[in-house]
Amino acid sequence: MAELKKVLSFRAILLITINSIMGTGIFFLPAVGARYSGPASIISWFLLSLIAIYISMCFAELSSMFPKAGGVYEFCKQAYGRFPSFIFGWMTLIAGNITIAMLVVGAIQYLLPFPLTYVKIGICLFFIFVFNYMAFKGMQTSAFMLVTFAFITTGTLIALIIPGLFKIQLSNMTPFFVFPASAVFVTIFFIAETFFGWETATFLAEETKDGAKVMPKALIYGTIAISVICLLSVVTSLGVIPWQEFSKSTTPLTDLGRFHFGSTGGDIFTILVYLSIIGSVAGWVVSAPRLILALAQDGLFLKQFASIHEKYYTPHKAIIFQTILTSVLVVIGFGSYETLLHLLVPMALIMYAGVLLSLVILRFKKPDLTRYYKVPFGKVGPILVVFFMLSLLVIWLIESDGAFHTLKLGFSFIAVGLPLYLLIEMYYDPKVIIEVNDFFASLAFLTERIYLPYSVRRKIIAMLGDIKGKKVLEYGCSVGTLTLWLAEKVGPRGKVYAHSDLVYSPRIAKRRVEKKGYHHVHVIIDDMSDRVHPSIPHVDAAISVGELSYIQDVRRVLTEINRRMKKNDKIVFLEYDKFFDIIPNRFWLGNDKKIIEVFNGCGFYVNVFRKQGFAWQYIYIFGKKERNV
Repeated sequence: MAELKKVLSFRAILLITINSIMGTGIFFLPAVGARYSGPASIISWFLLSLIAIYISMCFAELSSMFPKAGGVYEFCKQAYGRFPSFIFGWMTLIAGNITIAMLVVGAIQYLLPFPLTYVKIGICLFFIFVFNYMAFKGMQTSAFMLVTFAFITTGTLIALIIPGLFKIQLSNMTPFFVFPASAVFVTIFFIAETFFGWETATFLAEETKDGAKVMPKALIYGTIAISVICLLSVVTSLGVIPWQEFSKSTTPLTDLGRFHFGSTGGDIFTILVYLSIIGSVAGWVVSAPRLILALAQDGLFLKQFASIHEKYYTPHKAIIFQTILTSVLVVIGFGSYETLLHLLVPMALIMYAGVLLSLVILRFKKPDLTRYYKVPFGKVGPILVVFFMLSLLVIWLIESDGAFHTLKLGFSFIAVGLPLYLLIEMYYDPKVIIEVNDFFASLAFLTERIYLPYSVRRKIIAMLGDIKGKKVLEYGCSVGTLTLWLAEKVGPRGKVYAHSDLVYSPRIAKRRVEKKGYHHVHVIIDDMSDRVHPSIPHVDAAISVGELSYIQDVRRVLTEINRRMKKNDKIVFLEYDKFFDIIPNRFWLGNDKKIIEVFNGCGFYVNVFRKQGFAWQYIYIFGKKERNV
């Protein structure tokens, strides 16, 4: 089975980290900061830089313990467990896609400031497809692309900083405090996105050479480098252009380029800034599928997305999923940069707070785990930073109009993950499936003509052949939908053993059987899953509907059925796949060859064919016992 390859060196991951964290923040937010606190926004940038460096140290310790593709999801999994780690993983995925939309909007705002919506969307989708294709082609190709963008980004900023150092006029920054002191803290909230992106870098830890030792250095050095660049950029920007004018700019770096190098310089920097922002899109496009991969590997996303390409060693199915998702979100969310920013920041702060607290928990929970880097004050410092983040949220809610509405919208995106988690647990966890099936037993009874219509019942019973007077095992009788039909077919001289590991559903089946007066039907309720009840004797045929999807040990169940049958006795299994033409069933049930292989391994010769149903695909598996196992 293919695995991710360790191909990234320290220099490569350092530059990728810088590219991932830089984002659009430094291109837009100095002007936003000046709008909220004038020249004093420099203090906001300084304080934020110190906090960002400490946060990077926390990420460094966590990545030294768990240099895995899941990144922040892996950290939370180790600290909190399954459900909370899914929520944090889901939140990160949502925040990342909002980031992509924000980056794209920000980039196109620089390149094409006039209204050409369809052209802009077309350009954005073109880059998304190109970046995803390069991500598919392998990490070495992706790394070359990301490193190139990192050089463009840092080079663009340095080209504006150097001449700015010689043209600073202190008069542009006096008076220094033109707003209340609290504005400094409000500004930190709105410029915080500049340093978002540590999680993106951690997704690549598994593909970094000696990742446990290299990732911490890359995260810390990269954040320090960004802090220095940001501070110099803000100081020189406010030093050469009066803050009143600078704060109104929607394309501040273009204005700086025009100030330093004339109109031609402005045009050149417009293109360079666009490429720099698009480079940040590339960073997320390359890294996000690693998060999907990690979730899928742990059974918190569809297992199909856990596969890795045999040639390119990339999570190719996760990349395809990411391409579709980001394309849809870009089209739907094509709007204001600041609206997207206001939606992203609170969500990201909550996510980072969860990650920082995971470090504290792991200090107590796994004190002996190898750490190649330990952040100073690791049991107290992260808690103080979390309190600071929460205070920023409170200040933002108090000071900003519409903040509560934006926060509720952000939580609604997170809330979508709750039913998704339940569906995934039903998909993989037999216990959850049993509980949910029991809970909806009455609904199953009312809708049995939809999920198991008469035509399907007739077909699968016909596949058993003549069963009159014979003994038939029905493995998984649910509410007795098929049980009554089998009772009619075998007649009073036959026997039907209707087996179920549910509780409420077979009670409904038992009442229906008793109402019909079928004394030759035995409904057996067994609270032990993945087995055929020991009381069931040898049978002449076996039939099952919808059970394979949640049997944990399929081979064991099939083997126990085999041992109760004679050679050439028939079996029929019906399964469901591609629910609503989108959601697949268990991975192996999506492959006919794999189905045949599993049944053959348990002594059965079977054929498989599929037919489209109401909102799913029926899988008919039918054949006979070929040999004893």
